[in-house]
Amino acid sequence: MSLTYLYQLERYESPFWAFAIHDGHHVDERLIPHYNISEDERLREEDPYTAILAELPFNRFLSGTSRFQLDLNRKREDAIYLRPEQSWGMHVWRSDLPDDLKSQLYETYDRVYEEINREIERTIDRYGYFLVYDIHSYNMRREGPETKLDNTANPQINIGTSHNQGKWRKLTDQFIRAIQSGREGQTYDVRENVKFKGGFLSAYLNDRFGDKGCVFSIEFRKDFMDEWTGEVYPQKLQEYKQLLLQSIETLENYFAYER
Repeated sequence: MSLTYLYQLERYESPFWAFAIHDGHHVDERLIPHYNISEDERLREEDPYTAILAELPFNRFLSGTSRFQLDLNRKREDAIYLRPEQSWGMHVWRSDLPDDLKSQLYETYDRVYEEINREIERTIDRYGYFLVYDIHSYNMRREGPETKLDNTANPQINIGTSHNQGKWRKLTDQFIRAIQSGREGQTYDVRENVKFKGGFLSAYLNDRFGDKGCVFSIEFRKDFMDEWTGEVYPQKLQEYKQLLLQSIETLENYFAYER
């Protein structure tokens, strides 16, 4: 019996996709005896609640499985954290992971990417274009819960676009402007390619389909939760989700009139 990889793929009548590939916390029970890290340590480096941010009127890919089982935002050879340099210096496994378990994980990786590939192809065949919101979050207090926040290096929202083709520059500028302004004149610190530039999912999709669409890898600073305890701040989470919802009109207008 193969190792379980939990995820949801939901189709909507839309050319747009929302991915939350690091939201999950589940690990297959057969892997648990091999882990050298605690559940709390795993949670701190996962992106909880990003599946809620991805609840948009889009097609959706939501991972329920921890990145510490299989990381879909890494190249195949890095998708299992076998060395500390792949995982923030953490020794994830007690000893070498058995080859049969690694083989199953790599087979799952291949199978899931084949499915993602088919879905994007289907979207392009139907609409002629696509766009992905690749939604993540990032830690801002790695040294401890009392670490002073450095706003200079940690924007509230980082948009990773390094893999996108230049033809999407105008759309990118419009999208960033759309999420910089909230309700009642509130503005947000939104910057491009400061903290993160986009991971393997973006590179993969752009390499194959980049002339037909692009990927916005959206990294929210973990202002909406306590990154050390996992406690969520619902009001802030919904505030960020509202920014994504209000950006949809920008996408629709661009692809209707300007592309």
